[in-house]
Amino acid sequence: MDNLSEWRYKYENGNFGITSLTNSPKRPLTLRDVSEASGVSEMTVSRVLRNRGDVSEATREKVLNASKALGYVPNKIAGALASQRVNLVAVIIPSLGNMVFPEVMTGISQVLEDTDLQPVVGVTDYLPEKEEKVLYEMLSWRPSGVIIAGLEHSDASHAMLENAGIPVVEIMDVDGPAIDHCVGISHRRAGRKMAKQIVKSGYQNIGFLGTKMPLDHRARKRFEGFTETLAKNGVEIADQEFYSGGSALAKGREMTAAMLKRSPNLDCLYFSNDMIGAGGLLYLLENNYDIPGQIGLAGFNGVEMLDGLPIQLATMDACRNEIGQNAAQIIVETLAAETPMESKCLELSPKISLGKTLKRR
Repeated sequence: MDNLSEWRYKYENGNFGITSLTNSPKRPLTLRDVSEASGVSEMTVSRVLRNRGDVSEATREKVLNASKALGYVPNKIAGALASQRVNLVAVIIPSLGNMVFPEVMTGISQVLEDTDLQPVVGVTDYLPEKEEKVLYEMLSWRPSGVIIAGLEHSDASHAMLENAGIPVVEIMDVDGPAIDHCVGISHRRAGRKMAKQIVKSGYQNIGFLGTKMPLDHRARKRFEGFTETLAKNGVEIADQEFYSGGSALAKGREMTAAMLKRSPNLDCLYFSNDMIGAGGLLYLLENNYDIPGQIGLAGFNGVEMLDGLPIQLATMDACRNEIGQNAAQIIVETLAAETPMESKCLELSPKISLGKTLKRR
């Protein structure tokens, strides 16, 4: 008795467990293998596994049970040869270490889990040349859509996205033209909004601490909006400090110490993200600074894991989960549309949380 005949025998006699797989063939399983194991035609097996056509519930259960016991996985690449697409959505983000992007991924997954689409992630480390490479590899698999962070891309990446022939959603930012669709916040408006709040709170000697701007376009735009609004109120940035790589929490401590050693008269620190802001807050508390009386602090992103800090940091949420959900929904709707959809640019509105590190006036 060969392996498949043995599997079929065990299946028909109610003894089709995992132990039957110990002598599984080395070659890839095919529809024929499932057909022989379940006693159903290959065409019917195909209909069941693709959830197409009118198949009785008893036959469907027989095919699915045999398929599961065999460990059969459909060859999506073979199916894609006809459609030229696989049911994958390429999600290209700068970092998995940044607390922002896992929440975006959660939003994307929440929408796609009710569809046949699956997200597959590529990470660029904020490097344009790496984004080109990741995008090239992703598109070579012919995904059904692309969700990519940011509006700024190299000429090569821009050309690939523009000519991909699939829905493209650029996320996290709306300050600029989109290739197809975009979902995000205006980082310039976010910077302006926080600057107005800091000035309203009575602070005048302000330091800025953040990531190196050429690599983080969204932080740059917030900084531009922030300094523009300060200038309109007769205030200039008194000092600034930048970092790249390493632990953001530790960097926040280091940069805060360095800045206050240089500029001890600063009365407010604006951090480009909450993680370095949390490091700065811990340093100031350890050195007995009066917060927010002697010095105020503000960050950006609204990271929930920092709610356990001794003092709640003033911050602004970045609508991360909503961005992911809306981006995925655009992909789903575009693929389902019978006629081409018009480009959509959805701007979400972040809100300031004053916490306990800014004066309330």
